[in-house]
Amino acid sequence: MLRGCGRGVVGALRGAAGSRRASGQEQEQGPGPGQPLEPSLLRFLVCPLSKRPLRYEESTNELINEELGIAYPVIDGIPNMIPEAARTTRKRPPAEGSEQP
Repeated sequence: MLRGCGRGVVGALRGAAGSRRASGQEQEQGPGPGQPLEPSLLRFLVCPLSKRPLRYEESTNELINEELGIAYPVIDGIPNMIPEAARTTRKRPPAEGSEQP
């Protein structure tokens, strides 16, 4: 069983929620995509499709998978990792073994 593995994630989530409550951000910040991702979560999050690490883009508040060319939105500090919710960042990922002109 993976009991010990989830403590880091749970602790990071609790810490993020606690720090927002303590600073009063919870009441000030309305719902929407404005809340940034807690940086400590990045070491636990991987793309659900490729199982590879993601890059956080602060300017768009998204988690980017460069390899697949998709971006997962972060809404109210919570990453939406549902593949159908991701937007495409480029037209098509390059096919393996194909030559580019």
